[in-house]
Amino acid sequence: MFFGRSKTPQTPQQSLADLQKADLRRTEGKGRPTPSRKEAEARNRRPLVGAAPLREGATKEERKAAKQAHRERMAADRAKAREALVTGDERYLPSRDKGPARRFARDYVDARRNLGEYLLPGALLILLLGFIPNLAVKAATFFMLYGLMLVVIVDTFIIRRKVQRLAAEKFGDDQARGAGGYAMMRALQLRRTRLPHPMVERGQFPH
Repeated sequence: MFFGRSKTPQTPQQSLADLQKADLRRTEGKGRPTPSRKEAEARNRRPLVGAAPLREGATKEERKAAKQAHRERMAADRAKAREALVTGDERYLPSRDKGPARRFARDYVDARRNLGEYLLPGALLILLLGFIPNLAVKAATFFMLYGLMLVVIVDTFIIRRKVQRLAAEKFGDDQARGAGGYAMMRALQLRRTRLPHPMVERGQFPH
């Protein structure tokens, strides 16, 4: 008598049934059968987003040509986006600049003189004055700097609220969402550095 040996011998039919059950358990545990090597390699040869689909079993040269074409299309799209920042072409602007409400916010800010655009030059001038070895001048520059920051904060807050209200009245709340904050950030930039470039002259307010 041998220990560990089954007392009841299994018939060939029982052995086949046990193998089928074990195979079913392996399949159900993963939810799907293990893919073959050929299927895995085909899945790894997915085409790039926006590229023309490659045929099954594409050669190395074909895949290389598809990648090169995709890079060229991406470069062309980036060039159009850069040009749109200068011309204001809505079709190729970044998503954060698109829409009539954002265009309205840009035109509103660009048509007026904003205290925020003088913040950096004014702060630099005040800091230079602080190097004068005079206690009275140093004290004055301290109050000047914080005074400038205060009036800029008030001015940009007013711009934010007004642009948001006007944009909501003109385009609706959904399209106007975020237009006030967008205008506030633009008001803090120097006019010549703003992107997209200003499309209106000072005093030419949007209607």
